Amino acid sequence: MAAIQADPQGMKADVLVTAEQMRAIEAGLFEAGMPIPALMEKVAGLITLWLIDHFPVQAYPRVGVLVGPGHNGGDALVVARELGFRGYQVQVCCPCQRQKPLTQDHLRFVTSLGWPVVPDLGAMQPVDVWVDGLFGFGLERRIEAEVAALIAAVNAQSQPVVSIDLPSGIHTDTGAVLGVAVQATHTLCLGLWKRAFGVDAALAYLGQSHLIDFHIPAAAIATGLGGLPPVRRLTQSTALERLPLPRSPATHKYRVGQLVILAGSRQYAGAALLAGLGARASGVGMLTLVVPESLRLTVVGQIPEALVVGCPETATGSMAHLPADLDLSRYHAIACGPGLTRSALPIVEAALASPSPLLVDADGLNLLAELNPREQLPNRPAPTLLTPHPGEFKRLFPALNLTPGEAGEAAQRAAQHSQSVIVLKGACTAIAHPDGRLWMNIASTSALARGGSGDVLTGLMGGLLAQAVAAAEAHSQAVTPDLALDAALAATWWHTQAAKQAATDHTELGVDGPRLASYLTPTLAKVWAGRQN
Repeated sequence: MAAIQADPQGMKADVLVTAEQMRAIEAGLFEAGMPIPALMEKVAGLITLWLIDHFPVQAYPRVGVLVGPGHNGGDALVVARELGFRGYQVQVCCPCQRQKPLTQDHLRFVTSLGWPVVPDLGAMQPVDVWVDGLFGFGLERRIEAEVAALIAAVNAQSQPVVSIDLPSGIHTDTGAVLGVAVQATHTLCLGLWKRAFGVDAALAYLGQSHLIDFHIPAAAIATGLGGLPPVRRLTQSTALERLPLPRSPATHKYRVGQLVILAGSRQYAGAALLAGLGARASGVGMLTLVVPESLRLTVVGQIPEALVVGCPETATGSMAHLPADLDLSRYHAIACGPGLTRSALPIVEAALASPSPLLVDADGLNLLAELNPREQLPNRPAPTLLTPHPGEFKRLFPALNLTPGEAGEAAQRAAQHSQSVIVLKGACTAIAHPDGRLWMNIASTSALARGGSGDVLTGLMGGLLAQAVAAAEAHSQAVTPDLALDAALAATWWHTQAAKQAATDHTELGVDGPRLASYLTPTLAKVWAGRQN
């Protein structure tokens, strides 16, 4: 794995840390002279300002503050104090009998102010909003007894809940629920994003996530990460800087990528069309679609600008083999898999044997699993990009343990074993490079839980890969896995943003494959215009 460099801009906002890494980063701050009480006051002050802005006293005058035994509870007590001074009616619920010394000091001071401090909800008056400061990062033990009952009671109420750092009861690294967890409306993550924010299992508890940046020096972050590549959130800036925009005014269609898509069958005719629509939106210069002969005229009618090549078919309507005069080596990228069926093994074998950069998805992955990918993929002369969902991943890499909360680590191991870029799809998609770099796409939408969404992504990603390869070759640059990584990051973000915009306009139930594809271009145009202005 490559060592990291201090990155003052990207690392602060984008890195996802484990509990161990966060402890090391905080320890470095304290060793450098930052007093713990000063940091607590600073962090709590920022949380207070956020609460005042989002839950003004006129609309939410009554605040219930849940206080735990550690410094997360201390943060909550400082927030309670400051909100009380600003006119909120504050009540504190502290179910734990013992606290850390600094938290105990703040509890004693809040008590001296005469505000209600009680051990359970039974003695509390109704509140308009809850502040959850029971447990922050680093919790590992299961929550039980009185605290579990308290969390269940809060979850049963309808008031909004703002959790400090993490919803209490969520494991920092795996996102697992430790017995019971607070179901937050908002989570204010402190300093750096925690790994749980990139885990599917935690999404139902996080609510809307916000980073409270208290200005950790980039050098302290790099030291705390121990020289390992950081795990990053996939952000808009990361994606936009990898798009082939703006284009040179002197370019032409053969310089902005030639993509061939091997897709479709009589049974899954729509997969080829959806992949083609995704590729169309990517802006690739020349698009060739290779489909069963029985689909050729249908595809031409839907995507008239593409060169559509018909193939001989099996009795069941799958492609039997590629035409003898189809030279896959002439393309900047190959996308293979959507709708092929399990009968199209010769098609996948031909794609694997080509010297061109290759993206494999859907049935292409299922067929690849039969070909010993651990031996085949590392020996390919060009970059390979695999886009499995969890089921396909398990078939491809049966020796790798894909457990809940560890999708990122599984993608990293698969990328290293196969020497391929891995896009492990899920509510939080993991994108891993063979050298150990990992991104998590955490801002997704359940609108993508539809058949055909992945086909659109394949075409979009393939088109961006072809353009990246064409640009590298035009400048006599090496064609490396970094180009596949760039295409994966840009396409995953773009695909998600289009789905979110379509869901805003049509609800999450109204985002089918064709609609998703139709939203790709206008969504990017809107974002790009905003960036330029």
